[in-house]
Amino acid sequence: MHPLGQTRTTIKSNHAFIAPDGHIKSSLQGWENTQVTVLISPHMLKRPRFAQYIAYMSDESSVGQPAQGIQRVIFIMDGHINLTVGGETYDLSEGYFAYIPADTNHSINSQSNSKLLVFEKNYVKPTLPTDYPKVVTGNAWAVDGSPFLGDESALVRTLLPDTLEFDMAVNLFTFQTGTALPFVETHIMEHGLYLLEGQGIYRLDESWYPIQAGDAIWMGSYCPQWFCAIGKTQSTYIYYKDINRDVLSL
Repeated sequence: MHPLGQTRTTIKSNHAFIAPDGHIKSSLQGWENTQVTVLISPHMLKRPRFAQYIAYMSDESSVGQPAQGIQRVIFIMDGHINLTVGGETYDLSEGYFAYIPADTNHSINSQSNSKLLVFEKNYVKPTLPTDYPKVVTGNAWAVDGSPFLGDESALVRTLLPDTLEFDMAVNLFTFQTGTALPFVETHIMEHGLYLLEGQGIYRLDESWYPIQAGDAIWMGSYCPQWFCAIGKTQSTYIYYKDINRDVLSL
């Protein structure tokens, strides 16, 4: 409780730091018996090109496919769900993820109280001929991590194929305590980020934010960004970015 009107959340023109102290749950079309907290959406000042939200499902919750042209990634933070796509059912529990291409008939049914992190965006077709994306599922934590720019203390787990048919990436980034990004990044890609474990300091533009598990961040295009993990345990965040498309088509 913050009776004096205080919050850790900050919303600016090209970034947002969103703390759980301001979360509001509401219903969302298509999500039955589910409460949703929308963290990032095109309603923000610079109109992000994607949405990121948390879905709180009970053991009687379900959801069908999103609107036409929308692709979806789900990451199970807690609980157990069944994902049915094209007659095949995937049994997914904590730590698992799934990518469902746009306009793919599917359903999600929760088998217990479950907490999902969801990323959605309009699929942008490539200008070059390529295959259409296929469903991707797996245990995110079981993916081999690659040292970031050769640093064994900063490992990136790439969950989706980095191939032309995909116009988005979702990764896990794990930092050992005391490890930092080697420089302040500034790039065209947007990010939607959720800290799964640990704590650290995040620089966004000219602002510096203490971040802990449960916090979310939106970074717009060309937002200077930098992170350092602090504390006694490793820090891991899951993040989205747009990739593989002509800059004028974004």
